[in-house]
Amino acid sequence: MLTTGVTNQHPPIATEPNSRGSAMPNLPLTRRATVLSAGLIAAGALFSLPASAQEPKRGGTLVLGTTQVPRHVNGAVQSGAATAMPSTQIFASPLRFDDKWNPQPYLAESWKLAEDGKSLTLNLRKNALFHDGKPVTSADVAFTIMAIKANHPFKTMLGPVERVDTPDPYTAIIRMSTPHPAIVLAMSPALCPILPKHIYDDGKDLKTHPRNSKDVVGSGPFKLVEFTTGQRIVMERFDKFFLPGQPYLEKVIISITPDNSSLTIGLERGDFQMLTFVSGPTDLRRLTDNPKVTLTSKGYEGVGALNWLAFNTAKKPLSDVRVRKAIATSIDKNFITKALMGGFAQVSDGPIVPGSPFAITDVVKYPYDLKKAAAMLDAAGYTVDANGERFKLTIDYLPGGDGQRTVAEYIRGQLKKVGISVEVRTSADFPFWAKRMAAHDFDMSMDAVFNWGDPVIGVARTYLSTNIKPIVWTNTQSYNNPKVDDLLNEAGQTLDPVKRKAYYAAFQKIVTDDLPIGFINVSPYYTATSKKLANVPTTIWGPLSPYDNVYIK
Repeated sequence: MLTTGVTNQHPPIATEPNSRGSAMPNLPLTRRATVLSAGLIAAGALFSLPASAQEPKRGGTLVLGTTQVPRHVNGAVQSGAATAMPSTQIFASPLRFDDKWNPQPYLAESWKLAEDGKSLTLNLRKNALFHDGKPVTSADVAFTIMAIKANHPFKTMLGPVERVDTPDPYTAIIRMSTPHPAIVLAMSPALCPILPKHIYDDGKDLKTHPRNSKDVVGSGPFKLVEFTTGQRIVMERFDKFFLPGQPYLEKVIISITPDNSSLTIGLERGDFQMLTFVSGPTDLRRLTDNPKVTLTSKGYEGVGALNWLAFNTAKKPLSDVRVRKAIATSIDKNFITKALMGGFAQVSDGPIVPGSPFAITDVVKYPYDLKKAAAMLDAAGYTVDANGERFKLTIDYLPGGDGQRTVAEYIRGQLKKVGISVEVRTSADFPFWAKRMAAHDFDMSMDAVFNWGDPVIGVARTYLSTNIKPIVWTNTQSYNNPKVDDLLNEAGQTLDPVKRKAYYAAFQKIVTDDLPIGFINVSPYYTATSKKLANVPTTIWGPLSPYDNVYIK
């Protein structure tokens, strides 16, 4: 087996911003792809504390404001930032990552990836405890890995995993049927929270398990003390956390507020010390001018967020690719990014975030042209009636996310110009919207979807026909192209970065021609904090990281 090295064997890696909200390692393609895709770096040293001008202080409460409403806090069976933020505080994962894409020890103090990419050995710490005092062992890791494989919506993330061997209580060997270039990255906090087997292995459905939101037991830096749906999540310091002396904070509260403007005002007056995934141009301009606030786009590199218009390809007339292309041609993406998003966003033309080593620019694009769009609809047989209308559609949007209602209203107005009548539908909250998407009960919907660091994890799930499921953030577009399935499956088990790039290049060209999704922009995410807050997470997972290093000055 190949020991994947110690972090300090590698030179520092500079980051190269590709937009205000995204950056990737500034490396030659082969090296970048290897770091990102094969995970062929490991570490044997403790996760280093970010540089600080003073010694960390103990105590205090961090109140984090958000609009997102999680159904529960178990990230092993639910994707999304709403769940990941509390999940990564309550549950620990095998590894975590620094801001250069290098994996770091967490529950696993060391690890080895086999040269053939078909097994990953995790060597666990011997001092890690769950919040109920029971030790974390390889049995818990084995149970969790198979539970995630069976229940998490990212089916490709652990798809090749066949079993997990546990030769002793502190060694877990993940066995895979094929090489799996994303396996090391899949050990990240938001993707692989280790569950206590003695609690969850009781025969109950993990997706609806009562311990997902009540009496939750993890091994992370904070333990859950309150979960009030749609209002707040309260977590307190776990005194027996396996990293000595951490966490520094006494309490973390995630406070849920209906609208983003209220969050901004709350941060300014001191109700909150931290806002995450801030993207509204008005809020960003206001926070930029506030001398008491620190605003950073660092920490969203792993997220790789894209804002797009999803089409339900199983419903007429959107089952007709000509209609989808006409709609795309009706949308001025430059207007959206510059006017509606205040210049903070970057246009996107494809399914892989521009900063990724797998992204290409040679994709099928749809320049804005209303006359051409109308002619395309005429040619497809969708002519206007006496009222100047061709057909009716609905458009949904993700509540509280990325100013999506504004973009949805803009699209409604644009499509009216070419004879398509559109109703903008509002969902009361995220669970309501997610239920609609999972049931495929939509025509079109705005959405913010993450690449999750590697296309195997965050991209393939949207396009594989085998992932057409009644679950949000799967292939809810009902898109089906066998060639795309083959390309994604090949790329997902290829370790060679050059070959992987070729597979993903072909995939991007086909998908942008089939257009199950209208690509709009890279989401411009920022974290806003009080200047009294120190060691704010700016690793590749940023706010989806544990807050054990954070303290109040």
